[in-house]
Amino acid sequence: MRAAIAAALLAAAQPVLAQPVAQRAEACFACHGKNGQSQTPLTPSLGGQPSFFVVAQLFLFRDGRRGSAPAAMSEAAKPLTNDDLRAFGELIAKLPPPAAPAEPADSSRFARGRALAAREHCPVCHNPDFSGREQMPRLANQREDYLLKALRDYKSGARIGYGAAMSTELAGLGEGDLADLAHYLAHFPAQGRGR
Repeated sequence: MRAAIAAALLAAAQPVLAQPVAQRAEACFACHGKNGQSQTPLTPSLGGQPSFFVVAQLFLFRDGRRGSAPAAMSEAAKPLTNDDLRAFGELIAKLPPPAAPAEPADSSRFARGRALAAREHCPVCHNPDFSGREQMPRLANQREDYLLKALRDYKSGARIGYGAAMSTELAGLGEGDLADLAHYLAHFPAQGRGR
């Protein structure tokens, strides 16, 4: 009986899995916004994320190893093949990165966040322009609420990442520090735009 149910579910999923990745990604954009530009609280923008980062995150979702991740992400990733992961990674990497928020940054919080980013060596892994690379995400102009949640989760150990690097880097930071760091990264100047 179980085998028959599993076969029926797999058969129903085949038409969806056979669709081109761009068509399948439309489901992602329902939460992550058109072209990966999130307008949904606590939901990250996907646009401009490094391909390898996307592949790694989808792999972690698929295997149920993303800790504090929404269950919907793990469920959505379960049927993805390794080829699917690569195809989604390539698609998302080609989307435009998020634009800076319309509202201006608070200058004192921005300055504190910039000092914290330098002190904690954030540009070493995430690039000086916070564009991300390999398995490190793009942080520049990411949603501030999402950045703060991710920083809290890394610090608390709810989100592990690829090891202890993030929890180690954030260990000495207080809640205000995390908020200022998230504010700075969310308002990080676009190339050619100074502060």
